[in-house]
Amino acid sequence: MRTIWARQALLPQGWAEGVAVAIDAAGRIAAVSRAPAAPEGAETRAILLPAVANLHSHAFQRAMAGLTERRGPDPRDSFWTWRHLMFRFLDQLTPDDIEAITAFAQLEMLRAGFASVAEFHYLHHAPGGVPYADPAETSARIAAAAQRTGIGLALLPVLYEHGGCDGRPLGPGQVRFGTTPEGFARLAEGAARALAPLPPDAGFGIAPHSLRAVSRPGLAAAVALRPDRPIHMHLAEQPAEVAEVQAAWGARPGEWLLANAPVGPRWCLIHATHLDAAEIAGLAGSGAVAGLCPITESSLGDGIFAATGWRAAGGAIGIGSDSNIRLGLAEELRTLEYSQRLRDGARAVLATPAQSTGRVLYQAALAGGAQALGRASGAIAAGNWADLVALDPEAPDLWGRAGDGILDAWIFAGDNAMVADVWSAGRHVIAGGRHAAEGPIWAAYRAVMARLIGA
Repeated sequence: MRTIWARQALLPQGWAEGVAVAIDAAGRIAAVSRAPAAPEGAETRAILLPAVANLHSHAFQRAMAGLTERRGPDPRDSFWTWRHLMFRFLDQLTPDDIEAITAFAQLEMLRAGFASVAEFHYLHHAPGGVPYADPAETSARIAAAAQRTGIGLALLPVLYEHGGCDGRPLGPGQVRFGTTPEGFARLAEGAARALAPLPPDAGFGIAPHSLRAVSRPGLAAAVALRPDRPIHMHLAEQPAEVAEVQAAWGARPGEWLLANAPVGPRWCLIHATHLDAAEIAGLAGSGAVAGLCPITESSLGDGIFAATGWRAAGGAIGIGSDSNIRLGLAEELRTLEYSQRLRDGARAVLATPAQSTGRVLYQAALAGGAQALGRASGAIAAGNWADLVALDPEAPDLWGRAGDGILDAWIFAGDNAMVADVWSAGRHVIAGGRHAAEGPIWAAYRAVMARLIGA
């Protein structure tokens, strides 16, 4: 049994001073108690928070950071032109590349304050769409990266059947994603087996990519495949996607799901940017989590999520890093709030009379991320995995801060440098701002990038 004692800690009932957190050998919180001084043998920290789960990642896209900021031949650059660049880029990646890039992205996630991640992965085949001998080759590489970094992994293999609602074949690049419902069932079995070497907090879920990329039978089969596990799905990210689905499926994406799928608390709807009022009311009321990735959504010009309407309807939200072009938990939350301010011409849009903006954002990300991953986390409470973050009290913007002011300072004035320590299911993965395997992970990533961009 290990104990961490904190001068200030965020507990489910609110902020508390003098908190002792006992962690058992399995990595779960065994007890939380009040103690005016640190118990003998305890590690001491000034500021202790529950750690957020990153609910949406495409780890391989980390290698594209900064490479897509030139306008192509189209007069208006967009998500769709970026998508073609992404397809060309990923067609070069080998399994070794994927593992190295994933480990580097996971390292950065941990340094940003995330303790776990849902990896939504669809790069199932070799370049040109040639199947690997093991259909779960990529799943195994992602799991191997998690073994190196110690991040809590939820593996989400993706069903991707065709190139659009009209059933057109997958194009260049996309052919690496292709699966039939039958093949996907085998892939999911292999992906679940790939988690065997990982600690017991590793999780699993199912990810039908989007209504654009799956058939009605395929979606139904995916939903039924693991009825006890999370379901993640892209939804209504772009106006053109909404129009395509409406023309082919006879309804807007959210409208169709509400009428034809058992949407509920095990569902995580990624982006959900372009929903109308009826879709917001229905989907928020279903208990599903809206999986928001504000940095990526800004980068791709997706639009602004209706956070105020969704929250008013009782909807849960969580935070993901999606393209991983900039890994920063505080920055994701800040970007979400700032998008609401720019849209509404107001300040502190998501704050409440009882809680500051930072507190509302952080608490929402804690609860939504834990729900989306099906992970016992999101609060410093007995029985949960010990997913914890300690902030650096010597950071200038944290001097003298207490309570919600700590979160406001981190989210609106700080960055990853404020993160001193991270524990994932009790594993002390970031200590003093550093990871024990930083050097080899960075070296492997640099070698991949040297080949990809000719550095």
